[in-house]
Order: sequence, then C-alpha cells, then structure tokens
Amino acid sequence: MVKAGVDLVGEFRQGLKALKHGYPQKALVHMRTAFESEKHNPFYISFLGLSVARAERRWDRATELCEIAVQLRRNECQFHLNLAEVYALSGRREKALDTIDVALARFGNDARLVRARSRVEKRRSPVLPFLTRSHFLNRTFGKVRHRTLSRFGKTA
Repeated sequence: MVKAGVDLVGEFRQGLKALKHGYPQKALVHMRTAFESEKHNPFYISFLGLSVARAERRWDRATELCEIAVQLRRNECQFHLNLAEVYALSGRREKALDTIDVALARFGNDARLVRARSRVEKRRSPVLPFLTRSHFLNRTFGKVRHRTLSRFGKTA
C-alpha cells in the first residue's frame, strides 16, 4: 500500500546515498519509509536489512530481511552482497564467505563479489612485518608464500 505524497524512489535513493556516505541512521529512516509503503519490493527489503545491520546491529532481523530479498530475486547480485555484508558485520565471516562463494558460482567473477570476498577473507600477516603490506618485497614474498602453501595444500 503506497502512502499518498511519498516519493518512494526518492526515499530509496536518499537511503542509498546515506548508506554510501556512512550515515546508517539516516539511511534507516529513508529505507523504512520506502519499505513501509511497498513491503514486497525486494530492493527495499534488502537495503532495509543492510541499514538495520549497520544502524541498529539487530543481526537476526537484518539477516532475515536480506535472506527474504535473496529468495524473492535470486538473480540480483547486490542482494547476495548485502546478505554477505550483514553476515560479516555480525561476525559470521564463514557464512559471509559461503554466501559470496555461492554468488560467485551463480554470477561468475563479478568484480563486486571478488572485492567483497577479499574484504571478508582473513589475510595472512605480511611476510616482513616491519614493512608496509604494499611494499614490493612484501607483495613479492607474499605471492611466493601463497604459491608454496597452495602447492602443499595448506590454506592457513
């Protein structure tokens, strides 16, 4: 049921803008308005879930909303990303990685999914801790370490 005088797309865009700029409380207000006016829109459901996670840290509610959105529209990559972010924020890193892996299998190597996986994935410490992670020696030795461990089947 759409409320009279409410610009749902405008509310949704304002919510996205607030999320993007790091204002989850403002985003939550806009996303709730959009969701309350059109409860079956999977975009509103998914981003409301993400807003609830970031603003209120109500993990169960946020997870439920994002899972519903994924079930309603499985072919929307962003819904999988939102669900994975909610899992990661709640400390369920393995569940987030599983969600991203399922999405990677479904959508291929989408750049957003690859970036999300690298953010969630636990990274090893730099080979030379007294240098920055981006120093060429750490990058080079890190690649060698990765290849060596991969060859022996070790992931940790």
